[in-house]
Amino acid sequence: MATGVSVDENIVSTFEDFKLQRGEFKGVSFIIYRINDSKDKIIIDQVGEPGKDFDDFVGDLPENEPRYGVIDIKFETDDGRETSKLVMISWVPDTAKIRMKMMYAGSKEVLKTAVSGGIGIMINANDYSDLDFESSVKPHVMKVA
Repeated sequence: MATGVSVDENIVSTFEDFKLQRGEFKGVSFIIYRINDSKDKIIIDQVGEPGKDFDDFVGDLPENEPRYGVIDIKFETDDGRETSKLVMISWVPDTAKIRMKMMYAGSKEVLKTAVSGGIGIMINANDYSDLDFESSVKPHVMKVA
């Protein structure tokens, strides 16, 4: 579904810095994106400061408004190795307004395409239980570990 939404011009370069942990994104664990007020561009809403983790990411998501997020999830593999994976999360809560749900659902691929060079895992979340690390997120990540 085409929504007419595009990504802001700095999305690709800031994602590359985040992915490679360089410049002002060194140590950053996540980026939260939103559709701007004009409803024509996906922009950065928030950058998770160094030291923030997955729980902080979930806590920073608005309860009733959709967002997209890219997070560097650190975990231990079954054989005991420390590793991390970049995960894209589409947060479209059931409590959001219908128009916003449709806009975010229809624009997700635009962001996914723009940052495609490093995201192997996509999670769609509609309520906070979909973001429970142990029962929902970690199993997705472990499949590709």
